Amino acid sequence: MSTSVRSGVAAEMDVDVESTYPPTFSMENCSKIADGKTKTILTIPDSDYVLVQSKDRITAFNAERQHDLEGKAHLSNVTTSLVFQYLNSLGLKTHFVKMHSNTEFVALRCVMIPIEWVARRLATGSFLKRHPNVSDGYRFSPPKVELFYKDDSLGDPEWSRETLIESGLVVSGVTIRAKEVDFMIEVTRTVFEILERAWDSFGCSLVDLKVEFGVHAITGNIILADVIDSDSWRLWPGGDKSLQVDKQFYRDLPIVTEEDLSTLIKKFSWVVEQLKNFTPPARSRVVVFMGSDKDSECGEMIRTYLQKLGIHCDLRVASAHKGTVETLKILAEYESDLVPTVFIAVAGRSNGLGPILSGNTSNPVINCPPVEDASSFQDVWSSLRMPSGIGCVTVLNYEAAALHAASILALHDHYVWSRLRVNRLLNYISLMKADSKSHRDNDIKRDLVSRHSIG
Repeated sequence: MSTSVRSGVAAEMDVDVESTYPPTFSMENCSKIADGKTKTILTIPDSDYVLVQSKDRITAFNAERQHDLEGKAHLSNVTTSLVFQYLNSLGLKTHFVKMHSNTEFVALRCVMIPIEWVARRLATGSFLKRHPNVSDGYRFSPPKVELFYKDDSLGDPEWSRETLIESGLVVSGVTIRAKEVDFMIEVTRTVFEILERAWDSFGCSLVDLKVEFGVHAITGNIILADVIDSDSWRLWPGGDKSLQVDKQFYRDLPIVTEEDLSTLIKKFSWVVEQLKNFTPPARSRVVVFMGSDKDSECGEMIRTYLQKLGIHCDLRVASAHKGTVETLKILAEYESDLVPTVFIAVAGRSNGLGPILSGNTSNPVINCPPVEDASSFQDVWSSLRMPSGIGCVTVLNYEAAALHAASILALHDHYVWSRLRVNRLLNYISLMKADSKSHRDNDIKRDLVSRHSIG
C-alpha cells in the first residue's frame, strides 16, 4: 500500500548550518525548555535555534554520584564545539552552529529521539557485565552499535534494532522505522570511525562512543545532536586503560577527593588541547602532469574534486616525448621537498608520460588518459601495457583518478581518510533515498493496478 508517513532518513546531510545563522539575541529573552543534570537548553526567540548551556557538574550512576566541578562547563562546551566543528568540516552535518560563549553553543532546534547509540571497538565496562562470556578487550570489526532507551526509571534498558522498529516510536511526526534505524546506526558507526582515526593519529585509542540524534523541528530531518564531550567516550592514551582521560576515571573512583577532581579537570583539559589540532595543515598533495594544454579540462576537474577532499593539487604541462629532460626536472623538484605526493599523468594517444614518471620515482603514479571517442580506446593500451619494473595504474575518468590518489594519501592523513569515509556515508544515503523512492513508486503502481482490476 502507498504511504505518506514523514521520513527523516538521510536528513542529516541535507542541513546547511552555514547559510542561516541565528539573529542577535538577549539572554533575558531566552526561555528554558529543558534542564538536565549537566546542561540546560534555552530557546532563542524568533528563530529555529536553541542555546545549549553546560554546567559545572559531573554525575555518574544515574546521578547517585555527583559533584560540582569548576571548569567542567567550559571544557565540555569546548570539547563538543571542536568535535562538531570537525564533523561539520568533513561534510557530516550536525545540529551545532557556533560557540556562543565559553560555556554555551548555538544549535539547530531539535526534538530529541530518546535513544542512546553506543559504538564499541573493544568489549569493556557495562558490555562485559551484560555479556560475561565475552573476553575483556574483544575487538569488534566493524564497531558494534548498541541502542539504549532513555528512561531513568528503567535504568536506560538496552533495546535491539527490532525492538526499536516494532516500538512504533514517533518523534516530531517522524515514525522511526527500519530505514531510520539503519540510517542512525550507519551514521553512528561513521562518526566513531572518523573520531577513532583522528585520535589514533595522536596515539590514543577511542574505545567506545555515545551519540544521540534529534529531529529538526522545522524540516523533520534526523540529525546528529546533543553533545560529544569527555562524558561521551572512553579514551585511552597509548591504548592503556590505566591512563584513561574520560569520565570513566570518575566512575572508577572508590571515593572521590578534591585531588581526584583536580586530576579529572587536567585530563579533560588535555583532551581539549589535542582536539585543537584535529584539523591538521595539509601535509600532502597531488601533482597532475598533463601532456599538453589540451588536457587542462581533465586536469582542472581532477583538481576541483581533490580540493573538495581538502587536498592541494598542482597542474603542470610536460611532454614525455618532446621534453623528457624538462619533465624529469619538474619531477625532481617535487620529490626534493619530501612532501608526500601522488602523481597523475593525463596524456592521450601514445602515453609515455605515466611510464616515464613511474620509472623515475618511488611515488605512486596514476594514468588517466582522456577518452573522448571510440578511437581513444585504442590509445588506452599505451597506458596499460607496461614494461617490467613499471608500476603505474590506469583509470579512465577524472573522479576515479582523484579518489585513488586521495585513498593513497589517506593512509597517513586522518583528515583525508575521514573525508573519504563521509563520501561512503553519502553514497549509502543516496542509495537509501533512491530505494525509498522506488519502493513508494511500487506501492503507488500496485494500488493503481488493484483499482483497475476492481473496476
